[in-house]
Amino acid sequence: MSAHTVSIAPPAPVERPATGAFALIFTRLPALLRLSCGLFVAVVALSVRTPPVRVELLVPAVAVLTAWAVWYALRAFRHGIGPAVVAGDVALTTAACLAMPVLVAPEVLPGEASWIAVLASTTVINAQATAPARWSVAAGLLVTASYATGAYATGDPVEASAHSATLLAQIACTAMMTAVMRRRMARADAEFVTSQKATREALVARTARESERQQNRDLHDTVLATLTMVGQGAVPGPSPALRDRCTADLRTLAALADTRSVPADGTARVDERLRAVFARLPGLPVNADLPPCPAPAPVAEAIAESTHAALSNVLRHAPGAATTVRLRRITGTVAVEVVDDGPGFDPTTVPAHRYGLRESIHGRMATIGGRAEVDSAPGRGTRIRLEWSDVG
Repeated sequence: MSAHTVSIAPPAPVERPATGAFALIFTRLPALLRLSCGLFVAVVALSVRTPPVRVELLVPAVAVLTAWAVWYALRAFRHGIGPAVVAGDVALTTAACLAMPVLVAPEVLPGEASWIAVLASTTVINAQATAPARWSVAAGLLVTASYATGAYATGDPVEASAHSATLLAQIACTAMMTAVMRRRMARADAEFVTSQKATREALVARTARESERQQNRDLHDTVLATLTMVGQGAVPGPSPALRDRCTADLRTLAALADTRSVPADGTARVDERLRAVFARLPGLPVNADLPPCPAPAPVAEAIAESTHAALSNVLRHAPGAATTVRLRRITGTVAVEVVDDGPGFDPTTVPAHRYGLRESIHGRMATIGGRAEVDSAPGRGTRIRLEWSDVG
């Protein structure tokens, strides 16, 4: 018999999922905003080239801004938006605003609808969304000041004042919204980490309890069972069977002392595992019906050891009883019945501290998602059904 130590390593959790989602959203949206603005600039800026607009400066400026918009979007989608990207965006926009007198015709400035106004608004919003607040506001103010300077230089102080006010409002609103969202994301992440820590601690505690229960089952089904049978006279003095059983018990104790986990994957034959169980109980004749039955290795192990516990009870409490073990597999369900015509008992009167039924049978089957049914009454024998299903 081999002892299995339960070892469960929980997957490494994502420590900051909310912040990760925030970063994803506030990378994709600025990228799309900058790209759409770049395409808008390329179309609208070149459509009005009346003096004092200098075409020889406007065309390369529009080409640079459009290329920058495309690169900005690609960079954001592939690598995110870092401080260098934000600084470059602010620098190009500041330069364009200061060059407003030679890039934008005066007749298109009023109403805050010129392409340069759209460019400035896009930049201050993106800066607040993608850069730390300690310098994103300063970057926005720099763009605002450059826009006001450029608009005054074109001779339109009304537009300079109007759109500067709009830019300041955009900076304030976007900065506050981003700050609030960052705080809430940080709080959500902290609660998530606390929850994950509690889950891991509960998992470790549950694993430790299951490991202890598994060891108790192994001890009950081997050493304690052997000592009980010897004490009750079920084993008539020294015998080869007793020596073999004691040898197997010693192997179990040695395995319990080994803290290494035993891998429990692959498949095994339930019928072969049951025959090995019968060999460990040579003093109990069993009428067996065991057709070939493959199953996952942990399932075969649990069913075999639960059957061993049931047969050990027969050997202890009903020696000489006719005993039958039947194995069946139908549509994904593995079932084993252990039936004896012994004196029987009342399952409801079994003390809570007794391991035989509670842990060695019910508990062991529960570890694989199976179940055990015990049908017995004084004077009419005992039937124990072990069942596991891979359906659902």
